[in-house]
This record gives sequence, structure tokens and C-alpha cells, in this order.
Amino acid sequence: MVKIGIITGSTRKARVNLQVAEWVRDFADKMDIDAEFEIVDIQEYDFPMFNEDLPPAMANKEYSTDAIKAWSNKIDELDGFIFITPEYNKSVTASLKNAIDYIGPEWGNKSAGIVGYGSTLAVAATLSLRQILGNLNVATVAPFGAFSLFTDFENMSTFKPAEIHDTTIENVVTTTVNWAQGLKTIR
Repeated sequence: MVKIGIITGSTRKARVNLQVAEWVRDFADKMDIDAEFEIVDIQEYDFPMFNEDLPPAMANKEYSTDAIKAWSNKIDELDGFIFITPEYNKSVTASLKNAIDYIGPEWGNKSAGIVGYGSTLAVAATLSLRQILGNLNVATVAPFGAFSLFTDFENMSTFKPAEIHDTTIENVVTTTVNWAQGLKTIR
């Protein structure tokens, strides 16, 4: 069985990100698929802005704080990810990019699905995240979830996705799990 982390992409106090992550986890848990899903909330790690002496790829997993070590251990134990990303200024949030940047080799040879949301369906954030993850040898799957702040949220604050998204999210989950199983053989 593979372990898939559903990674939150926002740390804002008024975020809706956790609602989307919980919905994706609940959706995935109802599927008949050989995987374990857990929410990995970047807010719990309380990272300062990245300012390490060595790039993570050169740090040999010798990180400077307990929070980074805990983050490294959590990402290391996972076989794949589903990132839940809002779109800010046509990209991912600074907090998500910061969390990704803190570690290096822990990401490699794993799969990732992306579920985005925003006023323009988070298409630009999804493309940005795919490029960031590709640089870390993360295989991002082709289907991605795209929710609208205007139609999939009540008052832009309560997540109420339309049923039309179910097939896409099922494909994101299935493909992420399948790729995680395949990539596990080369790690």
C-alpha cells in the first residue's frame, strides 16, 4: 500500500485550503483504491522564510531546525502527494513554495497530483507548481482538479464543489496512486 500526503498550500488564518484538502481526503478514502491518505498541513510546521546556508540538495538531510527535520521525515515517509493549491498572483503561495524549498531529495521519484482553486481555476498556479516539482524529480500527473472561487465556494468561504468535478478528482487520485506504486519500485 502506498501513502499519499494531501499537502495544504496555504497558511493564512482565513484560508479555505484545509476545507478542500479534507474534501479530497474524504473523497479518496471512499474510493476502492490501495492507498492510505493523510493531510499534511504546512501550517503545522511554522517555517520561517528559507534562509539556510546550504541548498537542500547539498545538505545531506542535515537540517538546522527540528521543524525542518520533522518536515523532512514526513515527506520521506510518503510515496506521493496531492497538493491543494490556491492561486495568488498567477502562482502558488509563498508559504507553499517555501515549504517545498526547505528540503530536496525527499521529494524525488514520487508522484504528485494537483488540485487548485481560484478566480481563474488556479490554472497558472498548477502550471507553476508542475514546473517547481519537475525540478525536484517529482512526476506530476496530467489530470488536475480546478475549482472556481465563484461556483465551488459559497460566499467564497465555504467549499461546496459541484458534482461535475467528481470524475476529474477520481482521475487525479487514481493516477497519483498508480504512479506512486510504479515509482516506489525505483526508490
